[in-house]
Amino acid sequence: QETGSEMLISPNGSPFDWPKPDQRMNVAVARVKETGLPLLYVNQVGGQDELVFDGASFVLNADAGLAAQLPAWEEAVRVVEMRRTGAGWRCEPAERCVLEELDAAAYQACVLGLRDYVDKNGFPGVVMGLSGGIDSALVAAMSVDALGSERVHCVMLPYRYTSNESLSDAADCAKALGVRYDIVPIAPAVEGFLAMLGTMFAGRSPDVTEENVQSRVRGTALMAVSNKFGGMVMTTGNKSEMSVGYATLYGDMNGGFNPIKDLYKLEVYRLARWRNAHTPRGGKGPAGVVIPENIITRPPTAELRENQTDQDSLPPYEVLDDILACLVEREMPLSDIVARGHEPQTVKKVERLLYIAEYKRRQAAPGVKISARNFGRDRRYPITNKFREEIGTPPLKGSPRAASVGEAPHTARPRVDAGEVA
Repeated sequence: QETGSEMLISPNGSPFDWPKPDQRMNVAVARVKETGLPLLYVNQVGGQDELVFDGASFVLNADAGLAAQLPAWEEAVRVVEMRRTGAGWRCEPAERCVLEELDAAAYQACVLGLRDYVDKNGFPGVVMGLSGGIDSALVAAMSVDALGSERVHCVMLPYRYTSNESLSDAADCAKALGVRYDIVPIAPAVEGFLAMLGTMFAGRSPDVTEENVQSRVRGTALMAVSNKFGGMVMTTGNKSEMSVGYATLYGDMNGGFNPIKDLYKLEVYRLARWRNAHTPRGGKGPAGVVIPENIITRPPTAELRENQTDQDSLPPYEVLDDILACLVEREMPLSDIVARGHEPQTVKKVERLLYIAEYKRRQAAPGVKISARNFGRDRRYPITNKFREEIGTPPLKGSPRAASVGEAPHTARPRVDAGEVA
């Protein structure tokens, strides 16, 4: 006001993460109270690589009351009436949209980010593997909501370890979404690879190598479909898997975009249930249940060997996701994570897996940023780093966490990849 200002206008390009909407409002309210002036906040909307701008422009009067709130996740134009009063400018009461809560907002962000990535880069549609698991089912639902069923091509790529349950669940999901669905058995290609390498591998027991061949054959097949028909390959790894390297380079990590890259496994389940109960605003997919209940309730498995489940290699996701959130988002010392009730050896194992998987994450497809600390823009750790924290080591002064002291260097990088996090 000292400079003669009568109102504040903030044209912004503020990308979404959670809880960014509340943080924006808190900053705006503080500025209004500081200046005694009304504020018009105008935000960009749309996707740009990993960032999604959620719009949600608003007007605050000089008393910090909300006079107008535009919707999030869509372009919107509204005319507001500003009147000069004896106390200054005031916005007359206008439309005040209710913004989505966490699950709805996260789902809308994934859909908008995917839609703009595909459309702005000129792809006619997407192609993806539909395995009968929760991750690919959720990505398929998001793809249909973003693009429409006619632009989504799902392919089941079964091998000897693919269960009848997976075949049935994938077919049911594809039918519910109304997408093109093909079944392409991969046994000829897998057996061909193993026969080609048989002489070299003679005398060595089967291990994760054979599992990775399956995954990479699937990745190659999807890339061939992409080349032939033009659709972009979707990749479907969640944040829990990407954190600990439970994925195959050039296999299930193949693809151009990953809408669930910044969602932990438990968040994937939550959003799947949310989608079955809600139709997203502006979504192009069908209403009602689009992800079969059996996909949500059955134990997760990569199906790369007999009777395999994720928990053969990983802690339960309730444990894993909490430890990862402490390490990635909060940068907590290991001793503080143990104090939350986790076993020290489990915390140390997860922390080690997080660091040795850095080289994989550098080669991962871009994906929508949902959290305040995603992989890529927000967490910049080197691939090569000999030092690690020991549980009980005090944090270095001025360090965000004691991440660089105390542990002897790794002697060698283990041979780990798909379905294996040794």
